[in-house]
Amino acid sequence: MTVIRPIETASTLQRQDNANNNAPDGSFSPMKHHKRTSSTPFVRVGPSGVHGLGAFATRDLPAEAFLGLYEGRRYTKAEIATKVWDDQLTYLFTLSNNETIDGAKGGNATRHLNHSCEPNCEAVEEYDEGGELVLKFQTLVAVDAGDELFIDYSLTADDGSPPSKYPCHCGSPNCRGTMLAPPDETPSEAASADVQPA
Repeated sequence: MTVIRPIETASTLQRQDNANNNAPDGSFSPMKHHKRTSSTPFVRVGPSGVHGLGAFATRDLPAEAFLGLYEGRRYTKAEIATKVWDDQLTYLFTLSNNETIDGAKGGNATRHLNHSCEPNCEAVEEYDEGGELVLKFQTLVAVDAGDELFIDYSLTADDGSPPSKYPCHCGSPNCRGTMLAPPDETPSEAASADVQPA
């Protein structure tokens, strides 16, 4: 379960688009949503010291820099209930409207943002111009080129599994030891990210 932090306005999110949204001087320009798979020019995938593959900044980025949309096949709540995931690695992210995005099917580099109890990025829900609920990733703080990008998964264990089933290996000074949401966080304060460790 990932905390969705409100932002002041959508216009505060900025990015440098590698296709059509660059300002003439090459600076950041306001983000625009596209129905096609979004690019992630500021994210590269590589081996992570935390878990498997990770997402890394390709350049220095300011706070609130747009990293990309979380994309993939969408499932309804009823469709996801029929799936058997066992203990396989998944890239599932459940939105507040109960749709689940499977980043393993048609996703992009954003699916490789690993968990940290002290994240430098966040997931933000927003409706695009077509009225579809989308999930975008942005930096919380300025990051340097080469830094690994993290979000706080804040998972929920609907089956009552203990925190030890979802161990955290982020190594941050304030590590909770689990990827589960802190006990004081309520469901109305967060959306669910169902990512299972390998």
